[in-house]
Amino acid sequence: MSILGYLVFALAKVIGLIIDLYTIVVIISALISWVSPDPYNPLVRLLRGLTEPAFNLARRMLPNALLRLRIDISPIIVLLALVLLDALVSGILVEFGRRLIHS
Repeated sequence: MSILGYLVFALAKVIGLIIDLYTIVVIISALISWVSPDPYNPLVRLLRGLTEPAFNLARRMLPNALLRLRIDISPIIVLLALVLLDALVSGILVEFGRRLIHS
C-alpha cells in the first residue's frame, strides 16, 4: 500500500503546483490590468483568456454594493479561493497518503 500512498503524495504535489502556477497567472494579470495594456498583445490575450472566467465567476458572487466600487476586487477573491483550495486539497491528499503509507 505504500506505493499508492506515494502516488497520492505525488498527486497532491502536482495539484499544488498547478494551483501555484495559476496563482502567479492571476497576480500577473491583475498587475498588467493596472497599466492598460494593448488588448491585441498575444500575452495579454492569453492572460485574459486564462483569468477572465474565474474573475467573472467571482464578480457574479459579489454583492451589488461591492460591484459599485471603483476597484475590481475579483482577483483578490480568486486568490483567496486558490489559497483555500490549495490548503484543502493538498492537506486532504497528504493526510490520505500518510495513512496509506503507515497502514
